[in-house]
Amino acid sequence: MAAAAYVLRPAGWVKLVAAAGEEAQRAHAERADEESRAELERLRTELSRAREHAKAETERLRGELEAAKKEAESLHRKLRSALSDVKRGEAALRKAHAELEAVRAEGQAQVSAAESETRRLKARLGEAESALEAARRAAREGRSVEDMRVRLLLDTLLDATQGLRRELALPPVSVRPAETVDAVEPGRMTPKDIAARALSEHDPAILDQLLALPQAHLVVDGYNVTKTGYPQMPLEKQRLRLLGQLSQLAAQTGAEVTCVFDGAELAAPVLLAPRAGCGCCSPSRASPPTS
Repeated sequence: MAAAAYVLRPAGWVKLVAAAGEEAQRAHAERADEESRAELERLRTELSRAREHAKAETERLRGELEAAKKEAESLHRKLRSALSDVKRGEAALRKAHAELEAVRAEGQAQVSAAESETRRLKARLGEAESALEAARRAAREGRSVEDMRVRLLLDTLLDATQGLRRELALPPVSVRPAETVDAVEPGRMTPKDIAARALSEHDPAILDQLLALPQAHLVVDGYNVTKTGYPQMPLEKQRLRLLGQLSQLAAQTGAEVTCVFDGAELAAPVLLAPRAGCGCCSPSRASPPTS
């Protein structure tokens, strides 16, 4: 409108241009005020957020500072404790060194005393050997007729004993007790007859009596024993446990023990650690367990 009034120049156009300018200035001022207020509000919001963030950051830093102080105090306490332990360790080390020196000195004194005693005993041993040799010479030189008679009598008795054994054809003592026992034929004896003249077949005393015989040989079906006694264990542990028990039994009784483990067909034998007094064979082709 101000531009049209300026170009057409009607009556009072100057007032119209001035009024339009004032209106434009007022509108511009209002827009500037609105923008200022919006900017101010935005700045206030940002300031509030910055204050909240600064407050939260301050609280966090304060908490971290408190934790750091506590940790530092704990580290100081640990350091003091470590220093005390070091001092105690150094004192114990000095004490151990002193005891070691005392033990070394005592050991050297004992070694010296032992060497002196050894030299003295060697001297006495030499004297005793000289006296013994002199006594032997005296005995050989002064041997009486009675000693010769006793020697001849002993030789005669030994020769007579050997001749009697040859004449009676006595066998050497090498027969095992089990080899002299005949097998029980079916029908001739019943379990009742056996029970009437012997212990029960499940009595452990029977095994003790058998193992007490000279040159006894015990044959054990390994898995029958382990599957009855401790079947929940792995097979390897079953074998090792049974072999350990049989080793103790062989050591106590002096009997010869053979333990057999039957099993599935394998490409190679299962290696078992040998135990004193107890022999075993490697697992072979599967066969029915025997009782």
